[in-house]
Amino acid sequence: MTLNLLDYRIRQRDYLLSITQAMVSRLNVRAVLRLILQAAVDMLQGQSGLIALYNADGAFAFWTSYGLPPALVDAFHPLIEGVPAVDKAEDFTIPNLADKLAQIAEETGLLLRQVVALPMVVDAAGSHAGGEPRQDFLGVLFVFRSHSLSFSPDDRQILKSFADYAAIAVNNAQLYEAAVTERGRLDALLESSGDGIMVLRPDLSIERLNRALASLTGWTAEEAVGRQHDDVIVWARQNSDMTLNQAMEQGWPSRDSGVAMGRSAGASRTLYAEGELRRRNGSVVSVGITYAPLLGRNGRLINIISTIRDITRFREADVLKDTFISVVSHELKTPVSIIKGYAETLRRPEARRNPALVEEMLASITEESDRLARLVDDLLDASRLQAGGLPFRDVEEVDLRFIARRVIERYAPQSTQHRLVLDFTPADDFPTVRGDPQRLEQVLDNLVSNAIKYSPRGGVVEIKGEASTVEVVISVRDEGVGIPFEEQERIFTRFHRVESPETRAVAGTGLGLYLTRAIVQAHGGRCWVDSSPGQGATFYVALPRETGLALWRGAEADGAPQTPPDDTIILDM
Repeated sequence: MTLNLLDYRIRQRDYLLSITQAMVSRLNVRAVLRLILQAAVDMLQGQSGLIALYNADGAFAFWTSYGLPPALVDAFHPLIEGVPAVDKAEDFTIPNLADKLAQIAEETGLLLRQVVALPMVVDAAGSHAGGEPRQDFLGVLFVFRSHSLSFSPDDRQILKSFADYAAIAVNNAQLYEAAVTERGRLDALLESSGDGIMVLRPDLSIERLNRALASLTGWTAEEAVGRQHDDVIVWARQNSDMTLNQAMEQGWPSRDSGVAMGRSAGASRTLYAEGELRRRNGSVVSVGITYAPLLGRNGRLINIISTIRDITRFREADVLKDTFISVVSHELKTPVSIIKGYAETLRRPEARRNPALVEEMLASITEESDRLARLVDDLLDASRLQAGGLPFRDVEEVDLRFIARRVIERYAPQSTQHRLVLDFTPADDFPTVRGDPQRLEQVLDNLVSNAIKYSPRGGVVEIKGEASTVEVVISVRDEGVGIPFEEQERIFTRFHRVESPETRAVAGTGLGLYLTRAIVQAHGGRCWVDSSPGQGATFYVALPRETGLALWRGAEADGAPQTPPDDTIILDM
């Protein structure tokens, strides 16, 4: 009897050992559960068994069976219908379990006389309000016998050990699945982030970086992983007081280190650095980097999570704001000072005795007032354009030759050094375009004004018009200082002016060409420049004869979808 009991215990130990090895080596929870169920049935001298798991939606489902025909497994569903979830294993019970088994045996024809069911539970994190331990209810393990011998307390104790192993296997599988899901979610967040993210080890070697940072720095993930932080984050200019290495040498991220780099987040112990980052190809980009430590429970540094944001637009906005204040304050101050000076002079009695001087001063006041009004109009137009609404007063058939002649007549008396020339082909029958005549005159006015201002030694300023079957092209050519190639696209941006000894003395806000291109694009056209330093410049305006603004307005009137042509800025009419 003792030998049989010893053999029984050895067999139980061998089963548990094989189950333990399977739980460690296998990720397939169904295979592990089947091994546990087979061992439980064998140890309890049963004929068959089932394991049902509790789903997140509150229902049970059979996960594995042993000793039962697969086609008959669904017939055992009455056993798991209405099974209550419990917080403690001792509270578990299935009402009328024996009666349910008898009914199933009768319906299926299986010789089943006894059944034992034990809950699969694991200790859960947290506790009840009263401090009692709580358990997570994961499922039920069933073992069936064909003979009438009832399950003893020892049988139940043996089965409990197998149920516990099954619960552990299921819990581990769920934890693994949750970990995989969470890792996938973090991977997706990391790779979809518009900001660069870099994970550093405690020695500041790179453990991981995302796609955005690879694009920002020029280092691929394969090339960067394993390298030091300073190999990838190379500062061309840094606004912070110290580097990350220096901050760590001074005790960061210890709470009492008192280290701050740029801006500190205080209790969160994050560091912030800002400056110009040198990319791998040698170019630079403005970035702000936040370093956040990931600490273990014992305070040991596990990782440093670095978030790198491209702040070029913010820097450009700051520069633009400073430029706006500088340019506008200077351009407003000059005409206001002249107007005030002449007005104060006219108040003196001696000035009124000279009618010619009075007329000259009044003419200057009028001229400066017009200059001030144009400046204000340009600023308003720039603001409206940024807000998406530059108004068009009238849209009609426009004779560009007539507008060009009027612009020449306005500027010809203002300079004796320049010879203004008009050349339209064909001269007698130049085609019209549909648009706003005042805005198109503003375009030619800006181009001719610039041609005169940036030709300090004089020369020819030619307005030339050519027509094809699809568009008309107006060009304004001068013999002035010219524009460097690298500046030829930037001159169409707000407040940008070419800095050179020849242009420094020329007054202006840098808004004329910005508004010119916007107006031309609103008409469905194009605007560009061809120039070389010292050889003058030619500005081109191409306007469609039958597309662009006119057809878009017609489509709107006809109730067609209001979709503007490509590369067209649609402004409020």
